[in-house]
Amino acid sequence: MRILVANRGEIARRIIRTAHRLGHETVAIFAEPDRHAPYVAEATVAQHIGPANLAESYLSVERVMSAATQTGADAIHPGYGFLAENATFAEMCKQAGLIWIGPNPEVIASMGSKIEARKIADSAGVPTIPGWSDSQEPAALYQAAERIGFPVLIKASAGGGGKGIRIANDAAGFEAARAAAAAEAQNAFGDPSVIVERYIQRPRHIEVQVIGDRFGTVAELGTRECSVQRRYQKLLEEAPAPNLADETRHGLRDSAQALAKAVGYDSAGTVEFIVDDETGQHYFLEMNTRLQVEHPVTEMITGLDLVELMIRVAAGEPLPLDPSQLRFNGHSIEVRILAEDSANGFVPQTGTVKQIRVPANVRWDAAIEAGTTITPHYDSMIAKLVVHGATRTEALAKMRRALDHLIIDGVATTAGFHRWLLDQDPVIAGRVTTRFLDENPIPNDGPTIKDQPADDDSNRQQVNDRNFVRLAAAGAWFREVDAATPSTSPWIGSEFSLTPRPGYRSLQLVSDHGHEITPFDHWTDVDKLPTAPAAVDLANRWVAINHRGHTYSFATPTRSEFWAPKREHRQSTGDAVVAPFPAVVSEVLVRAQDDVEADQPLVVIEAMKMLHSLRANGAATVAVVRVEPGDQVSTGDVLVTFTNPTSEQDES
Repeated sequence: MRILVANRGEIARRIIRTAHRLGHETVAIFAEPDRHAPYVAEATVAQHIGPANLAESYLSVERVMSAATQTGADAIHPGYGFLAENATFAEMCKQAGLIWIGPNPEVIASMGSKIEARKIADSAGVPTIPGWSDSQEPAALYQAAERIGFPVLIKASAGGGGKGIRIANDAAGFEAARAAAAAEAQNAFGDPSVIVERYIQRPRHIEVQVIGDRFGTVAELGTRECSVQRRYQKLLEEAPAPNLADETRHGLRDSAQALAKAVGYDSAGTVEFIVDDETGQHYFLEMNTRLQVEHPVTEMITGLDLVELMIRVAAGEPLPLDPSQLRFNGHSIEVRILAEDSANGFVPQTGTVKQIRVPANVRWDAAIEAGTTITPHYDSMIAKLVVHGATRTEALAKMRRALDHLIIDGVATTAGFHRWLLDQDPVIAGRVTTRFLDENPIPNDGPTIKDQPADDDSNRQQVNDRNFVRLAAAGAWFREVDAATPSTSPWIGSEFSLTPRPGYRSLQLVSDHGHEITPFDHWTDVDKLPTAPAAVDLANRWVAINHRGHTYSFATPTRSEFWAPKREHRQSTGDAVVAPFPAVVSEVLVRAQDDVEADQPLVVIEAMKMLHSLRANGAATVAVVRVEPGDQVSTGDVLVTFTNPTSEQDES
C-alpha cells in the first residue's frame, strides 16, 4: 500500500516511520518552505503542492487530492491538524477510492461541531458542563451567560487546539470576549459559532485515548493528564493522569468508551474532559477524531503503536487486541519543544538549527535536524521529548536528566522552561490545574536575556549563570580542540613559548543572541574549567552549552574576525509600531490621519498560527501605515508611524 501523509513536520516523520516498518510505501507532500525538511527526504516519494500559504498548500483539498493522484497513492493518513478533522475531505478520499486512515466521515462531522457533540454526549449519558448554544445572536448568548452565572467560558463550536476560546469574568467583559472568540474561530475554522458554558474555577484537563475497528470493537486505552497549558495550548502531558480518585478515573474511562460506542467509532481518537479538582466531577469537553500530539505517552505505557492500529483497521482488519487483556506499564511524560522564547512572552523564534544533541534512552519525535530552517509560516512545535519510568517519580527524574542534556543550537526553545516547570511543587505533586501558568510567574532567564547588574538576588543568579556558562563553553571548546590535535604534534607537552607567558590560551565567545562579545583568557589547565553538556563544531567554530535546560550558543571567531569592523545595524527612530517577531499581517485596523487612544488595537499579525494584536500605548495620530493584510514582516519592521507620538506600543 502507498500511503500519502497529508501533513508535515514531526507527525509526518512519525507516520512514515511506522508505515515503512509495516512494509508500506509513503508519499510526502510539501509546501515551498518545507522543500528540504527531513520528512520529505524520508518518504518513498515526495510531491510539491504549493507555496507557504496554507490555503494554497496543506489546507487545499484539491491540491492534496491531486498529489494523491499524481503519486499513485492508495491511502491517506491526515496526521493531526490541517485536514485531519475535515469530514468533506475524508468523504472525498473515500469517493475517489482511497483508503481513509481515520474515522468515518459521519463521525468526524458530528464530533466536529461542539454543539452537536454535546447533544450526542448527553444522549450517551456522558456528563456535560452546563452551557448554551441554541442561538448565535449576541443578546441571546449574553442572556445565557447571565443564567449560567459568571465567569463563563466562550469557545468555538468548530475545531480545537485552543483556538477561539475566551473567558468572560463579568457582564461588562462579555461582549468583547464573545467577539474575540468568534473572530478567532472564523479565522481558524471558517465558522464563528460559539458555545457559552460554565467556567470551572479549578479545572484539570484529562483525556482518554480510544481506538475502534469496523467490526464494532472499541477499546479505551487509559487517561492522560494535559493540564499544563498556556493560551489553551498543551505544553506537558503524562499518562496515566495522576491523583485521580478511583471513582473519577473509572467514570472518565467509562464515559469515553460509552461515547465512542454511541457514535460507532472506528479509528484512533481522544475524548477530552474537564475535571473539577475540588469535587472530582468530570465533564465532557470535546472529542478529537484524529491522532493527538500527545499520543506517545499512551504508546509508552501500553506498548501499542497507535499509527499501526489506525492503518490496520482502515485496511479492514479487526482490532488486534483484546481490551480485557490491556495492561498499563509504568508512567510516561512528554514535553513539547517549541521554537518560542519563554523568557520574552513565548515570542515565536525563527532561524537555522546548527547542532542537536539528544540524550540517550528517550523518545525523540522531531521535525528538525541540524541544518533545518524554522520559518514563521507554521506551528512553533519542533519536537516532542518523551520518557518512560517504572513510576511517576522515576519518569520525572528521567525527564529532568533528559532536559539537562538536550542541546538545540541556533534557535531559542522552551526546553529551559520545561526544566523549570519540572521543579515546581504542584507539578511534582501532580496537582496542576489549567490555570497554573496564569497563577505562577515564569522565570525571566535564559540565553536571550541581556546581562543585568548584580544588584538583587535574581540578577546575581543570572550573572552567576552567565559566568558559569562562559567558562563551561570555553572548557568544552578547549577540550574538543585538544582531542582533535594530533598526539604527534611537537608542541604537545612542550614548555616552549613565543610569548612571555608560557601556555597562555585565549578565546573569544560571541553570544548567538548578540548580547555580548567576551574575551576569555585561560591557562592550559583546562581541567579546572567547569563542565556541562556541550556540543562543539570545530569546523564552523560553534560551541553550545546546556545549563538549567537552556541551550547557550556561542561563535568563537578568530582574532581577525573578532577585530574586523562590524556592520552597522539600522536603528529606527521616532515613535512607531514595529513587528516584535517575524509574522504575516492579518488585519490593519487604522488609516493615516486616524486618532487613536491608549490600548487601541492597530495591527493584527499572525505567527505560527497565533494572532497577536499590536496596540497603542497612548493617544496619537496615525501618520503612515506601511503594511496591508498579507504582507510578511520581519522583526523590527516599522508598521505604523505617528505624527503625535505615543511613548511606546503594547503587544497582546
